[in-house]
Parts: sequence; C-alpha cells; structure tokens
Amino acid sequence: MTFDRLKPLLFAFIAALPLTACQESFSQNSGARILAVGDSLMAWNAVWGSSISDTIEQELGEAVVDRSVAGAWMQIRPDAEDQKGFNIPYQYVKGDWDWVVVNGGGNDLLFGCGCGRCDRIMNRMISADGSTGQIPDFLRRIRDDGARVLYTGYLRSPGLLTPIDHCKSEGDELEARIARLAQQEKGIEYVSMQDVVPNGGLFYFAPDLIHPSPRSSHLIGKRLAAMIRRIEAQ
Repeated sequence: MTFDRLKPLLFAFIAALPLTACQESFSQNSGARILAVGDSLMAWNAVWGSSISDTIEQELGEAVVDRSVAGAWMQIRPDAEDQKGFNIPYQYVKGDWDWVVVNGGGNDLLFGCGCGRCDRIMNRMISADGSTGQIPDFLRRIRDDGARVLYTGYLRSPGLLTPIDHCKSEGDELEARIARLAQQEKGIEYVSMQDVVPNGGLFYFAPDLIHPSPRSSHLIGKRLAAMIRRIEAQ
C-alpha cells in the first residue's frame, strides 16, 4: 500500500487515539523532579500503568509527571492554539525539574511530508549539524531553566513490515542530528532505542505495528532510568 493510500487511514487512527497522559495535573510543590513530554511513544500504555514514564517511576522509586500526548508534533503550529498539548514544546512547564524526558519529531515527518522530500521540515526541526532549529531551541530552553534533558529515540522494526517502514531513513537522519546536538552541548543527553526490538520482534509492538507494546515501553523506561542513575552517580 502506498503512503498516499495509507495516509488517510493513519490520520483517522491518530485522531481516534485516547489522549493518554494528556496534560497531567501536578503541583509545583509535589516534589516531583522529573517531567516527561512527547508523543505516543511516551504516552502509549499509560492507561494500563505500563508507559515509559510508569517504568521510570518504578525503576527510580519516585514520581514522574507525564504530559505527553498521542499524536503530538514537535513543531509549533500556530493553527493549534486551542490544542497546545499537540505541540510538544507547549507540554513543557517551567518548574523545579532535575530532568525533562523528551521525544518527538516522528509525527512531523510522517504527516508533514509523508517521510519523503522532508528537507524543509527536517531543517525546521533541526539542522544537519544539530545546532539550529526548533528542537535545539526547545531543548536549550529546558536546560537553561535548570533541568537536564534526556531525549529518547524511536523504536525500529527489523524483519517486520510495518505501516511506517518507509520512514526509517528519515527517522535515522533525525536522530543522527539530535545525537550531534547532544554531543556538542552539556546538559542534553540522547538515548538511542534502535536496538530494543530484535529481528522479527512482533510482540515488541502494539497490534498496529506502530506503537510500543508494554514490553517495549518497559525496556525504554528501564534504559532511560539507568541513564539518569548513571549520570547522577558521576
């Protein structure tokens, strides 16, 4: 099936997603020091208490405020003033955070350019050298507010035919640019998840073969929690 035929189905699917972990309420006096923002990679499985943030909570034994929203874009879109949660930078709220866990950019590539001829959108998010764009600006704002940034990459699907296989090269390029940014600047960490799913690992995905199964959310959360522990132990 070509992307042109698949695109309406994917738009309908995303529109029907439950807004899991949407704009989770919190108090600045709650004592939580970890915030999570992002798209459905982060939000998926929250209704069962099995999301990435849930795992980080379990691994570290402390609360994580999760404001991620399924279907969210990384780019700030002026036409979405009434749905700011769908723009990941708007999910961020300045606070007494030690860490802000971030993901995003996949929906921008999938729905913004069909994961083809994406140079304009890719460069708007982050330049080839990782130094400019909305993603660097957003991550620096978080860091300048006093928190460390932990940016998680997306899953890959080796040996499987999924509805978003055609996005692999664009996803690889996006994450390579984010990795360059993290290498260049203190306080910004990138964690790849490209090796989480083994070849033919069907059960690492939800039935749609797009989103993580509870198993994958758990593995991602464990890897992120381990990174937090390692850096804090230095």
